[in-house]
Amino acid sequence: MEFSIAIVLFGFGIGILVGMTGMGGGALMTPLLILIFGVSPTTAIGTDILYAAVTKTVGGWRHLKMKTVNLGLVFWLAAGSVPAAVFGVQLVALLQKRLGEDTLDSLVYAVLGGTLLMVGVITLARALILARTIQEREEFKLELRHKVAAVIIGATTGFVIGVTSAGSGTVVAVLLIAVYRLTPKRVVGTDVVHAAIVLWAAGIAHFGHGNVDLGLVANILLGSVPGVVIGAALMNRVNQDHIRIALGLVLILSGILTVQKGDPVVWPIAAAVAGLGFALILLAPHWYNRYRPARGPTGSDREASA
Repeated sequence: MEFSIAIVLFGFGIGILVGMTGMGGGALMTPLLILIFGVSPTTAIGTDILYAAVTKTVGGWRHLKMKTVNLGLVFWLAAGSVPAAVFGVQLVALLQKRLGEDTLDSLVYAVLGGTLLMVGVITLARALILARTIQEREEFKLELRHKVAAVIIGATTGFVIGVTSAGSGTVVAVLLIAVYRLTPKRVVGTDVVHAAIVLWAAGIAHFGHGNVDLGLVANILLGSVPGVVIGAALMNRVNQDHIRIALGLVLILSGILTVQKGDPVVWPIAAAVAGLGFALILLAPHWYNRYRPARGPTGSDREASA
């Protein structure tokens, strides 16, 4: 693809959003490429994932320097997300061979649209409800249950990322708040570094299957790399709840527009399954704490409880 100032500007805006909140990269760029620039769904997803890998690597480096990353959580999240994301890409390639390009596009539109609707609702919930009902903390001791939860979160979200490119920031960030109760800056830093790892794995897999337009990647990166650096510097200077509310509404609108291009049977199923999976992951720590064998209330337990 030749140089496009419009794509550079979109990349810059989304880069700022990713740097400030860790959210919005794949969930916004993929539908923009499809709905506005007419890129095929599989190419849009593969291209978006590879560009986002570079963007979030830059953002992750900034957050590492700012010491806002929980590296233990990053490791266990990646242990689940990397193989699951690669599996998702392989599944898309298999369906492309079995079903053909047109049928696959219809399915991808439906799954992507359903996922965007779910992510939009989650984003609104985070801004309007979650941040005000959970007591946040900077650090905690990683115990076995935290590691298991991280692997499960990584595996489920990694698969969705590999198939749709959406969720590497929004869904993982919400789970980091709900399950681990991290402060916003820890959520963003941990989320961005983990996203960089899983997106590189999925992006290389998509590139191997020919789903990446390198010219388009270059155009987006011209805007997104400086954007994410500026966004990271602005993280503590803006009201992130207002941004998340606007982002949630945009994602819901994008989901509605995207599902109209897809299989009308598939997208409600995709949204329902994604929402159910999110709810199960969200509730699992509470079930564990309720039904695990009673132990003495040691200081370590009080500190590490999820």
